[in-house]
Amino acid sequence: MLVCIGCAALALFVIAPSAFASSAGGCQLQGTANFSPGLNSSSQAFAYNFGGTLSGCQSSESGAPSSGTVAAGQTLSEQVKNSITGATDTVTYQEPVPTGSGGCASSTTSGSALVTWLDSTHTVLSYSTTGALAAVNLSGSVVATMTLTAINPPAGDPTTFTITTNRFAGDSASGLLAFQPPEPAACNTPTGATTAAISGAVTLSS
Repeated sequence: MLVCIGCAALALFVIAPSAFASSAGGCQLQGTANFSPGLNSSSQAFAYNFGGTLSGCQSSESGAPSSGTVAAGQTLSEQVKNSITGATDTVTYQEPVPTGSGGCASSTTSGSALVTWLDSTHTVLSYSTTGALAAVNLSGSVVATMTLTAINPPAGDPTTFTITTNRFAGDSASGLLAFQPPEPAACNTPTGATTAAISGAVTLSS
């Protein structure tokens, strides 16, 4: 059952990373998801974040990157211009935090994920997942932008930061992923599984 919980988050990130342009292709995903509160035998609402790497990407699109990173619900540091001082400041921005409902036996999630490719291009994905036991089905699509919210910005710094998709625009994503918590027995505790490794293959197509 614990596996099921992790699966939902895993699927979410996996879907975002496909590097397969407007035809077909795939990447291998390796990453870690963190849940709050932890997942256990009870059904409940939860939030989570995810970070991982994409490798071995293959695509029929000439010049498509072979690797990248994927993240959801994490923070990013960006350099922005302060409208008061004119100086360039480094501000921390929060990605939208994915949410879900369920527990170890079954779960559903939805959110947005940001893929940053080896060539510094970006793909923003909107996705949803349905998980049962160790398997999670993910479906989603590439969207135009992701807007991040500043965390305690100095006066004059932008309160939001927008990242625009500039690779694989308009594509759809799908994936079947596997989830593995470090302590499978955590699913049977009040605290539940608060973290899990995720791995699998994903595809992106037009």
